[in-house]
Amino acid sequence: MNYKLLFPTYRNRYLFIRENLLRFGANRKFAEGLNLGTGEGDYDPMIAEACKKLTSCDINEHDIAFAKQMNSGISNLEYRIEDALNLSFPAAKFNLLTSVDVMEHVGKPQRMTEEIGRVLAPGGLAFITFPQTNFPFTYDPINRLTGRRTIAQGAYAFGHEYLVDTKRFREWVSLYGMEILEEKNLSGYFIGLLEMYWTGLIQRLFKENAGNVSGKAEKKIKLRPSLSEPFLTIFTDAIIKLDFALFKNRKHSVGKGFVLRKI
Repeated sequence: MNYKLLFPTYRNRYLFIRENLLRFGANRKFAEGLNLGTGEGDYDPMIAEACKKLTSCDINEHDIAFAKQMNSGISNLEYRIEDALNLSFPAAKFNLLTSVDVMEHVGKPQRMTEEIGRVLAPGGLAFITFPQTNFPFTYDPINRLTGRRTIAQGAYAFGHEYLVDTKRFREWVSLYGMEILEEKNLSGYFIGLLEMYWTGLIQRLFKENAGNVSGKAEKKIKLRPSLSEPFLTIFTDAIIKLDFALFKNRKHSVGKGFVLRKI
């Protein structure tokens, strides 16, 4: 099963992408889609349903190999190894681009935003999520109090060397010819409290590519997802609904979700 769907922060990102695919891409509306930073490929079956053709890429060859094997039965899906800062695709190729928590790993988030704007066709949509600088105190009190990356846990777990400044991201979106259709807080104070520090430790122990970077496999004992959804996600969804009802209008959230359109 895809055990990651039991974690509210991960599930929240998944639901954000799913809801917008249903909203904008029912019945394979998008001719060409790109999943930028696919990781282990667990989003790809869902995204492929909204596209006539989906290309999924990542810089990590081991993750690509796993995703290709797991999703081998999807006929309209192609995998490629790509660098998000220097994509090999021509300009204006894709009608849809998804990127889930990738921008905080690439080193130059503005450059990645520029590449997103370049490969999107006019009128094309991008669904983007990333962890932001204004995270809740309950999620990571140590790094919040110090105001910087003091420990590599909490908001700076999962290989995060930095977080994305939402204000600067809005400026990059405008600079590279896109507009914001929707901006949503993903995971507030309650979810932050429930996941404080321990989820980063679990990933470090068991996720094969814990740093989310290119390179050789890291673990002999590792967890990999499958395509089945755990029954217990009904409880995760209840947590997400409560958290959103209480904290949707606060400036602090673990992550942000954006729907962008190329002008």
